[in-house]
Amino acid sequence: MNKVMLIGNVGKEPEIHYYDADQCVASFPLATREKGYVLPNGTQVPDQTDWHNIVLFKNLAKYAERYIHKGDKIYIEGRIRYRNVDDKKGMRRQITEVYAENLEWLAASRRHEESKVSEGENEKPASDDSNIPF
Repeated sequence: MNKVMLIGNVGKEPEIHYYDADQCVASFPLATREKGYVLPNGTQVPDQTDWHNIVLFKNLAKYAERYIHKGDKIYIEGRIRYRNVDDKKGMRRQITEVYAENLEWLAASRRHEESKVSEGENEKPASDDSNIPF
């Protein structure tokens, strides 16, 4: 079974490429963080950040094009794929990518939240959620 689940922050704006009139692929880096801790002997283990190359296809790519931005916190579920590429110097490199099958948007970056508020200032709220306890 090849299954990957990640929760992290989008590292840069998704790159979108259309390969047919209505078909596209999106890619972006995702940063995950393992929180640091202190060992019983007092040694401090720092936070560990890992970067993952995320690839989305078809409808997920279109979703990313419209809604996913740098800094957003997302959940990705998919599978690992490896491919070889030749760099500019002719050296063969192996690239590890996560081909996403499911994406859930968890939280917007602060910058994105502010821009969403300013875009919708003239819109009336759909419902009054002030009585909801959470």
